Amino acid sequence: MKILMLAYSGMTPLDLMGPLQVWSQWPEAEIQIVAKSTEAISTDTVLQLLPTHNFENCFERPDILFAPGGTKATFELLTDQITIEFLRSKGEHAHWVTSVCTGALLLGAAGLLEGYKATTHWAALDNLSNFGASATEGRVVFDRNRVTGGGVTAGIDFGLALIAQISGDQAAKEIQLAVEYAPQPPFNSGTPAQASEETVQAILTRFSESLA
Repeated sequence: MKILMLAYSGMTPLDLMGPLQVWSQWPEAEIQIVAKSTEAISTDTVLQLLPTHNFENCFERPDILFAPGGTKATFELLTDQITIEFLRSKGEHAHWVTSVCTGALLLGAAGLLEGYKATTHWAALDNLSNFGASATEGRVVFDRNRVTGGGVTAGIDFGLALIAQISGDQAAKEIQLAVEYAPQPPFNSGTPAQASEETVQAILTRFSESLA
């Protein structure tokens, strides 16, 4: 199971780390973290990431292609023809084309979501229609061989769901237990439907400012 996970400057690391952590315990998985170069890249936190491969020496035909999201950096990457063409070419041959959060917009810009149902971070969901995708609310959305996860923390759910789809529920359950994934959030405020209007508006404002 050859897995190709994109990395780029300014991305949100948990978008990648969630599925990476659960897939790293998947016996079938062989994972490459790929970027334009193998130099350390910044994220939208203080953490830096060190890719394992670049665009030239990574898997030619991955079983799984994955794109993480972010805010301003992700939207800027939509016009980066080198990265978008890389995703398009790899996505044409991948068995599974996947993303978490606004990584779905990168797949969309590469023409990989046209005619597919897909999800992304709730604040960016309306953007999916710009790429011919059918925007669909959901923590994890499957449509044929396209699998997209919601915002940031959805990456763990997404990763486990894809393991279950490929290797069966028991494999996913064992990995879920191994990482002790039993979330008990301190507040019931994780979706716009659950959060107060004040909280929703605060995040929308913050999101807009991050893109400025």
